[in-house]
Amino acid sequence: MPVQPETLRRAMRRWASGVTIVTTRDGDQVHGMTASSFASVALDPPLVLVALAGTTRTGALVRASGDFGVTLLAADQQEISEIFAGRIPDGQARFAGITTETLESGVPFICGGLAYFDCRLVQIIPAGKTNLYLGEVQAAWDREDGEPLVYFNRDYQELCG
Repeated sequence: MPVQPETLRRAMRRWASGVTIVTTRDGDQVHGMTASSFASVALDPPLVLVALAGTTRTGALVRASGDFGVTLLAADQQEISEIFAGRIPDGQARFAGITTETLESGVPFICGGLAYFDCRLVQIIPAGKTNLYLGEVQAAWDREDGEPLVYFNRDYQELCG
């Protein structure tokens, strides 16, 4: 018998992860959301993966545009994480007052982040009520300093050392 969702949710709280903002642009529509399910998949070709609930506006715009971006948040960007996690409802301007920049595709990245990945969608893999978005990295940028925003046990944490 499969594990119950609450049991899995409780156990996964023990996994520390970085925090990202997944963004996309389709014409004049720009949207983004906080995501912690992000991974590097391959170096050649350069592939990354993000997992988004199947019903998200961000996912729908990624499917429409074929492009998405991932900003790795810095430790001082907790408020931005919370805004993009839904404190600002979908219909409102999550980007209001937030400085962004672009790389190749025109997808916005959150200034102050530790790294950006500008991706072209290559595959969508259905996984239960979630979709895995596999993207080929078209451009990447990283800064040389700073600590990551880390999420563990339902709260933001600081790295030791």
